[in-house]
Amino acid sequence: MTQGRKRLRLTIICPVYNEEKTVPLFFSRALPVMQQLLANYHVELLFLNNASRDGTYSEICKLRAQYDFVYVITLSSNVGYQRSLECGLRNAEGDIIAFIDVDCEDPPEMLLDFVSYYEKGFDIVYGARVDRAEARPIKMMRKAFYHVVRLLADDDIILYMAEFSLMTSEVRDAIVNEQNSFPFIRASISRVGFNRIGLPYKRERRIAGETNYNLLGMTIFAIAGILSSTTLPLRLPIYVFPMWLLLTGVLGVIQILNGNPWLILLNVLSGCTFLGLTASFTALYVARSYKNGLGRPNYVMNRRYTHAQPPVVTP
Repeated sequence: MTQGRKRLRLTIICPVYNEEKTVPLFFSRALPVMQQLLANYHVELLFLNNASRDGTYSEICKLRAQYDFVYVITLSSNVGYQRSLECGLRNAEGDIIAFIDVDCEDPPEMLLDFVSYYEKGFDIVYGARVDRAEARPIKMMRKAFYHVVRLLADDDIILYMAEFSLMTSEVRDAIVNEQNSFPFIRASISRVGFNRIGLPYKRERRIAGETNYNLLGMTIFAIAGILSSTTLPLRLPIYVFPMWLLLTGVLGVIQILNGNPWLILLNVLSGCTFLGLTASFTALYVARSYKNGLGRPNYVMNRRYTHAQPPVVTP
């Protein structure tokens, strides 16, 4: 830590949903890490309970009974992973904030490396997922997703970055300054800039329990991530229109010269396809703009089952 400065507050944010089995196992690995960090930082562990239906909250309360640095925010309904992370960012009291999943696919021991690089002057330190223990086709799909998002995004996107990261409160403030009904935290971290570094690692297998993600869920997440990162689908019809117009003209001329009725059908189909895709993309973005305009909160806390961090007291 640092030459004569106050003891900084480090909040470790851990989202959970139906993770009754993993919470105690995660904590047993994270505790030695936090004990090392306690030498120089005021460390707090903040669980984000995304309206779990099993004994997750009870397991967290058992930890709270033994350790005064464990806190929990419980949401009133399952709002999804990204919105729960937004809740964590908006309510974390730390000078430094770290994200880590409870399943230990992202090793808690890397938090020591994150803090080490923070002390070297980096505002954002993140885990770069270069490999993971899963089927090769899924790996290829994930890599394709990262590259597609980076290719299409309006702003900078960091390859192989997820939410496993550490950031300063200044970075956090920049991220939560935007109002988005479809938050995509990793894209926001990329967008705000600051001095950052990625630490390559291989994701481990889940320590216990079952994942809440399936192929359909990953597909929906990928589509939502792309739509949150780029306006290209809105601009694409403008780029395609000259080529479509030329194709329509060529097919029309050929039909007049040859009298082939199938060319009329092909021309109609091409027109319907172009207009249909244009209308579909426009509708998606209009719907998102409408929801953003409503200004509804992305989450609601269930205060009966929430034990949040005490606010910082300024002397």
